[in-house]
Amino acid sequence: MLSKSEIKIYPHQMITELQQNKIKMAKMVSCLQEHSAITSWIKENICKRQCYFFDKDDSSPKSKPDVCKCGYPKTDHVNEAIKSEDFTGESWNRHRHVREVPTDAFGDITFGSLGQKPGKYARVSTNTSPDILYQLLTEQWKLSPPNLLISVTGGAKDFYLKARLKNMFRRGLIKVAQTTGAWIITGGTHVGVMKHVGQAVRDNVLSCSSTQGRVVAIGVATWGIIHNRDSLVYSEGCFPAQYVMDVKGQGRLSNLDNNHTHFLLVDDGTHGHYGVEIELRSRLEKCISEKHLGNRESGATIPVVCVVLDGGPGTLNTMYNTILNGTPCVVLEGSGRVADLIADVAELPLSQITIALIHQLMKKFFSQAYDNFTDLEIITWTKMIQDIIRRPHLLTVFRVSEECHWDVDVAILQALLKASRTNKSQGTEYWKSQLELAIAWNRVDIAETEIFTEDSQWESSELHWAMFSALVGNKPEFVRLLLENGVSLREFLQDEQTLRELYTRLPNCIFLSKLAKRVQSSRKQLLKTRGQSHLGQEKIITMSHVSDEVRHLLGSFTKPLYPSSTMTYPFKMTIEDISLSVSKNQTVSEGSLRATIVEERDPGKDLFLWAVVQSNKELAEIAWEQCRDCTSAALAASKILKKMAEDIKDTDKAEEMKELANHYEKHAIGVFSECYNSDQERAQKLLVRASPLWGRTTCLRLALEANDKSFVAQSGVQNLLTQIWCGGLSVDNPVWRVMTCMVFFPLIYTKFLVFRRDEVIQREAEKSEEIKRVATVTGSTLQTNYADLEPASQWRLTPLGMWSRLVCLYSSPQVKFYWNIVFYFAFLLLFAVVLMMDFQATPSAWEVLLYIWLFSLVCEEVRQLFHDPDGFGFRKKATMYIQDLWNILDVLSILLFIIGLAFRLISTLFYAGKIVLCIDFVVFCLRLMAIFTISRTLGPKIIIVKRMMMDMFFFLFLLSIWVVAYGVAKQGILINNDSRLDWIFRGAVYEPYLTIFGNFPTNIDKVTFDINSCSMSGTDPLKPKCPVLDDNQNPVFPEWLTITLLCVYLLFANILLLNLLIAIFNFTFEEVQDNTDRIWKFQRYELIKEYHSRPAAPPPFIILSHIYLLISKMVMCRQSTTSKEFKNELPQAEDEELLSWESLMKDRYLLTTQQEQSQSMEQRILDTAQKVSTISDQLERDEETGSTPLEKRLARLENQVLQSSRALQWIMDNLKSLGVAKESQVPTLITKDETPDTPEEEDGLHVNARQFFYPNTKLTRFPVPDEKVPWEVRYRLYKPHYYSSEDSGDHVDGSESETLNKYRNPGGRTGIRGKGALSRLGPNLNVDLVLTRCRSNERSALEFLAIWDENQGTMVLPGGPVESADHLPVSLKEIMGKKLYETIDAKVSEGIKVFEGYVDDCRNTDNAWVENTVLNIHLDGINQVMVDINNMVASSSGPLQWQEVSSKTRLSPSQIDSLQQVAELHNRKF
Repeated sequence: MLSKSEIKIYPHQMITELQQNKIKMAKMVSCLQEHSAITSWIKENICKRQCYFFDKDDSSPKSKPDVCKCGYPKTDHVNEAIKSEDFTGESWNRHRHVREVPTDAFGDITFGSLGQKPGKYARVSTNTSPDILYQLLTEQWKLSPPNLLISVTGGAKDFYLKARLKNMFRRGLIKVAQTTGAWIITGGTHVGVMKHVGQAVRDNVLSCSSTQGRVVAIGVATWGIIHNRDSLVYSEGCFPAQYVMDVKGQGRLSNLDNNHTHFLLVDDGTHGHYGVEIELRSRLEKCISEKHLGNRESGATIPVVCVVLDGGPGTLNTMYNTILNGTPCVVLEGSGRVADLIADVAELPLSQITIALIHQLMKKFFSQAYDNFTDLEIITWTKMIQDIIRRPHLLTVFRVSEECHWDVDVAILQALLKASRTNKSQGTEYWKSQLELAIAWNRVDIAETEIFTEDSQWESSELHWAMFSALVGNKPEFVRLLLENGVSLREFLQDEQTLRELYTRLPNCIFLSKLAKRVQSSRKQLLKTRGQSHLGQEKIITMSHVSDEVRHLLGSFTKPLYPSSTMTYPFKMTIEDISLSVSKNQTVSEGSLRATIVEERDPGKDLFLWAVVQSNKELAEIAWEQCRDCTSAALAASKILKKMAEDIKDTDKAEEMKELANHYEKHAIGVFSECYNSDQERAQKLLVRASPLWGRTTCLRLALEANDKSFVAQSGVQNLLTQIWCGGLSVDNPVWRVMTCMVFFPLIYTKFLVFRRDEVIQREAEKSEEIKRVATVTGSTLQTNYADLEPASQWRLTPLGMWSRLVCLYSSPQVKFYWNIVFYFAFLLLFAVVLMMDFQATPSAWEVLLYIWLFSLVCEEVRQLFHDPDGFGFRKKATMYIQDLWNILDVLSILLFIIGLAFRLISTLFYAGKIVLCIDFVVFCLRLMAIFTISRTLGPKIIIVKRMMMDMFFFLFLLSIWVVAYGVAKQGILINNDSRLDWIFRGAVYEPYLTIFGNFPTNIDKVTFDINSCSMSGTDPLKPKCPVLDDNQNPVFPEWLTITLLCVYLLFANILLLNLLIAIFNFTFEEVQDNTDRIWKFQRYELIKEYHSRPAAPPPFIILSHIYLLISKMVMCRQSTTSKEFKNELPQAEDEELLSWESLMKDRYLLTTQQEQSQSMEQRILDTAQKVSTISDQLERDEETGSTPLEKRLARLENQVLQSSRALQWIMDNLKSLGVAKESQVPTLITKDETPDTPEEEDGLHVNARQFFYPNTKLTRFPVPDEKVPWEVRYRLYKPHYYSSEDSGDHVDGSESETLNKYRNPGGRTGIRGKGALSRLGPNLNVDLVLTRCRSNERSALEFLAIWDENQGTMVLPGGPVESADHLPVSLKEIMGKKLYETIDAKVSEGIKVFEGYVDDCRNTDNAWVENTVLNIHLDGINQVMVDINNMVASSSGPLQWQEVSSKTRLSPSQIDSLQQVAELHNRKF
């Protein structure tokens, strides 16, 4: 038998468990759908590689006899591969005998670690498109696109790292990944550098909270070398796959690292071959680097940085290719082997990096492995290292030393900065000064692209000054940028002094003037109370002043937003600290204490309020996005702005404030709509929740005070009001059923009337049935717990009892309203009976009942006036009472009744009293129209009637002009000197007014005139005076005139004005019709609230309720309580949960709004313009930094010019030695390289001509280190390939070999023989023309002619290939025209050769090279050639331009040097 404790039922716990199980079930269904979608997508797009020809490997060990040359055993091959007849007699080939099939290994992967989240993996083919892999990572695996890609490469075997370097590497790598949102890409195995990266990720997971972002570590490994990979194979995907790490039994294979988050397992169809993934990984990194950073409209791409630790030959090759592609590399000194070798030579001059030095360093760092390297491999290493060192802007060495105070993350970000600019970073202070300048210039693009690319080195406190400057300087883009880059508003506004200083620095606005007046008033009051000695502390603005002014704008019903100066606490004070401080002043409850803390812990609200009071839309928008209670904040902003718009005199500013108020009303509508669509119950709870952050008022109250009709008209708000209106009754009950139950109340105990509690119980029962049905179908454990569901539900939601049903019926505002209508009709009936049948000198019983009834109405009006649950105060409440039209009618009817009663009790005024009471009855009847305000059909029509009454008032004013004009004229013509005012009014006003409605006068026409209907002398009080008569008693007035006046009057009054009235009414109806529903919904609230707070008994029985309320208030001193239907104080935990949910809905709303805005035509045009501007700026920056391909090519041309100068000098020296010319006639060429033995010549060795990869081919040059470049130096191993673009082979016969030997590159060896891509063996001549002029006179600015190169996209010197340097390039003939070309070509002999010699070109070979000649031709301003050139430049409109000879000119470095020599030639400053 069970004990009592065991048989107890815990309904709360069971309901909670049931809800949790329901949530788990929903998540399970969602996961199944997601897995199904991923499976179908991967099968369609991802393949693996599989061997289809089993060819036994004879070199395999005897223990594994049946092994294919692909590395897999025979059992792992498909049947058609073993019995293949298609490849009979063939030898196994990886490209032919390996095919792609849909992959069979993908899904989630777990390593059995406690608390570790599952990762993602997929087996992919080597030929997989990197775009598909990127789509897999971002769309299917839901990874956010990276802001930075960190490729970590290095040793693939375990190596030792010093503790300090290891900690700095791990900490810095994770830090930069977290702060920039980077992806980390490694080899993915549990060995070497990949293991160190995995451990860094693991340490981050253990030390960070769940709210912080997860570091993305992607392992790109070779499928064929993965140990225990069979557990990952399943054709439909593994969700999850249990991977077991077996380090001891892995042999030559490798385990996956258990700390990586994603794995791409690259398969080429082989087993046991390392390095298969290198090519695909390189293509993937390049693909990612080409993706746009952030949004697609941005011209910037995702930056990539390579981090090198340890490493062998493969690491050096990877680093070399990375450097050649322009990707910066960070080398960690002290990690071993290649990394240490590069770090040792990084700061050496190139002349000291020799083959002998590399021999020595390799022997030092590789120890025993050094003996395995051949001489050619070491020479190749030397050449690759020299090329790496030649690009110092792409190489950063992280050195660990005692003076090093920064981590690897700073080195990584510095490497990115070095790669994008020529000047080197000077540390944090340098960037601080740069940021300060950027803020001052308001160049957020500079800060975004140049400074905040390494945002991890900025702490929030370091950017507070920048945030303050951006706020005060009204730079919203910088505020957003700083918030996006780590500035914490909580830390920024932690000190009240900062917020107070912000209000002190407000721009000139109405709020500042009001605040200044309040401060001045406070100073005067303090001067009176405390004296002059205490005046100094009140000279500045305090938060108490701000709170008082904001409370004035919001309304007195709100609490102060900021506590007084004696009650302010910092953000991080605990409850105990605050309670100790508060206890010294006053006693507070724990709830109010917590509320005080909550009020002070939302810096987003503080910043938003600061921006709103100055009507700054951009800053307010940014701050609103940071607010916690965003709906209340938006409605409060609407109220504040509308209030300030009423007080400001500037109409334009008032309109701007109203527009901004409407903007935030739309924000509130948008957020609440998202909330209501997501969860109706929580959304309605959000409406009536007391907001601690905004004066403990509600969203609904703020919307009503701000007159936000659109917000109140939302279906969610109206449904809440309808629920309040119906009280405990269901909103679906028909009116006739409710009214029937009002009379025959026993029907409520049947199902004739539905109560809300019954609906909730039924809904919960349906949910329970649904849960039970799902549990039964899926076999979930929910069905075992279902037996406890029904008792729990009944415990929480029991049906209403008999008394409760009766109370719910008669306390419903709807029922109260119907009873009041019924009794109001009874009151009018009693009133009418008394007036018409029982109004005697002595009041009868019915009349006394009428007086008692009226007294109860008076008492109810008094109660409504003083009933103030919202805390408005009597003045505000009285103002609101008088502003209601129905209350005005109530007061008017009561006052008239009191006056009539007073007259009625006086015998002499008895009849007058009855008249007043009759008029009062009319007013009471008009008050009856209020019953229609609750009707959805008639309620809006009453609003239209009100508007039409205003229109009719102005129409009557216009009509009265015509009535009076016609009436006075008619009366004057017909009647002579009538002294009776009543008949004058009848004739001048009353009769013309009746004429409009068809009652035409008879005295204006002699035919219809009757003398008996009037009085001759005007003495008969019952007849009008007759018109002027002649002796025959006939009227003498001009009949034609009176009839004409009548016709004209009827034409204007009856036709024109009445139709005008109809048109006005129609216009008003059309104009108001769209808004009447919204206005009616807004005004409906007051009626619902009135009857919600109204006693249940209708008048006259309501007097009993008034007596009870009076006794409770005056005798028992009970405080009035606020109904939870209109204001609900939530517990702190529930309030925080509700605000978190609201923030989520706000983010969803902002995302939706942003998407809608981005799809608009205007936004697309702006985005296109921004994209073009971004690309233009990027090109300009590339030109300035020299990183564009154009400038690289121009730099090679500069080297070619230098080499051509050397060759020409050699030719002149030979001619001189042969005696062809006299020594005095030989011109001297001044070059930088006079002798081949000087260090300067070593620095001038051609570099581009020795690049490993020959351009536009797959050929690789033979490695030529710097010391082996000169032909004079012996190079025993030198065996370059032959290449000529015209030949298909790579060989040359003996005769051609002799021909090649006749031509030797003057710059030295290049690593390839033949013509290459050049047109001929030997020198290939090129000419650059520098055509100069003086702008106005001989000493004015020197200018040169530049042309636009469409291929390079920049200005260049006119030039091109030539057959002889004595003529201009033929390509210039199309640009200049034939005549001008021939004229300038004739002047070539007069020109001065600025440079002539060899050019370091990437096309150069050992037997063919480029030589360049730079020719300067100076033209006079009066020359005809000059005039022709100027006309040509003017007609070209761009392709040809005169530019000043200056160092600021954007040309290639070699052409800049040529311009400098031209400037020196003409004695001009450069």
